[in-house]
Amino acid sequence: MLRTLVGLLLLANLVFLAWSKGWLGSAPQHSQREPARLAAQVRPEMLTVLPPAKAGAAVQAARAAAQTCLEAGPFSDSLIGAAEAALASAQLPADAWSRVDPSAAAVWLVFGGRYPEAGARRAREEELRRAGQTYELIEFPVDLAPGFVLSRHGSRDDAEAWVKARAKADLRGLRVIQLPSNSPAYKLQVPRADSEQAERLLALPAGALAGGFRPCSGKG
Repeated sequence: MLRTLVGLLLLANLVFLAWSKGWLGSAPQHSQREPARLAAQVRPEMLTVLPPAKAGAAVQAARAAAQTCLEAGPFSDSLIGAAEAALASAQLPADAWSRVDPSAAAVWLVFGGRYPEAGARRAREEELRRAGQTYELIEFPVDLAPGFVLSRHGSRDDAEAWVKARAKADLRGLRVIQLPSNSPAYKLQVPRADSEQAERLLALPAGALAGGFRPCSGKG
């Protein structure tokens, strides 16, 4: 009896071996050999295996590329506190953002305004939106506010070139002015916002943030 059981087990193992090797027909799908797996690859030339040091550097570079610089402003002395309080509601780490004071450098504005009447101001905003033009509403200096800044530049020539390039856009009533050097012009800047932080910043109320956060101009 024992010999019979041993013989049956041996026979069963031999049959299984023959079946798994494909000697009795097609081998089962889950037992593919390496040549079959290699043949099933999709565009293997696109795969690059990096050594650990280079792989770490590539990950860091990808993370850096996913970050963006965002800023809001400018703000006067009387408005910067409320703006910082609004930014605090985004719950960013304290070292993730900073107050920037670029007022020492000359700033030339492409400006439309002023619009002290709310109705005229809303109509102008609607015109700018229809034209697809981004803008920021400024609340200072007093002789300009409230008005719309369409662009900021480091020189009058750059600002006038900006206006000239958009001559066909029917953006009426624009003028180039220099922001007075004695006017505080603080900005709130988040130089390295990841995608989650950027989403929170862009969702903050624009009213307390001089039009809300936008990509950094590179001039602050």
